[in-house]
Amino acid sequence: MDNAKDKSLHIVIGASSKIAVAFIDKLTEQNPDDLVVSFSQKTLNFDSENIHHFTTNYSGESISDSVSTFQTAYLSEFVKIKTITFFNGQLHSDLHVPEKSIRQFDAAYAQSLFNSNVITPMLWLKHLVKLLKRQDNCVVTALSARVGSIEDNGLGGWYSYRSSKSALNMMMKSFAIELKRQSPQSTVLLFHPGTTDTPLSKPFQKNVPAGKLFKPEFVAECLYNQIVESNSNDLINYLDWQGQSIQW
Repeated sequence: MDNAKDKSLHIVIGASSKIAVAFIDKLTEQNPDDLVVSFSQKTLNFDSENIHHFTTNYSGESISDSVSTFQTAYLSEFVKIKTITFFNGQLHSDLHVPEKSIRQFDAAYAQSLFNSNVITPMLWLKHLVKLLKRQDNCVVTALSARVGSIEDNGLGGWYSYRSSKSALNMMMKSFAIELKRQSPQSTVLLFHPGTTDTPLSKPFQKNVPAGKLFKPEFVAECLYNQIVESNSNDLINYLDWQGQSIQW
């Protein structure tokens, strides 16, 4: 790759989501010379020559192939991975919404949420972690949710979604410990975006208090600022859009 010396690179997974698109815009606005490599199951087109998109499904084999292709094309000793950010996730489907009662629990719905919210990011990290060097300073971020907090659960319900985000938190905590051994200056961020005006939250927006339904651009800016402000000495942080810690 030409002109690769001293380049910083950002990896965005689940790039077709509204928050992801806004986040990529923020990344390129603030870091016009940096490279961005994005992945999603949908074909996307970006105007910038510094954004390179890969369309892929999220099977283990496809993820492995996509990472290998990206590594060959855009990664070298002069390109440092600065951020890895996950935006993929699922809350509801055409057939299911979060459970109000255990009587609504459905195994297929639960398995679908765990596959999207937990298994998929772990499969990506399985292949991406080998690209990080000891001297790198990378922030690995996943979109979690306040409802994934066991201590904060005072309402009950939402069995499958709550537990999938709790599982994601635990997976990322274990990953953060391993990452620190391999790349001591890298850190992990779990980010709660609040209720954002996206298809994921659409069925629940009527219950959102005034001023608490956020635009994707606002959330992307909050996320970007928290990534920039991340402390490389930290193992992992679980924060909301305001930068406030969430109970585990």
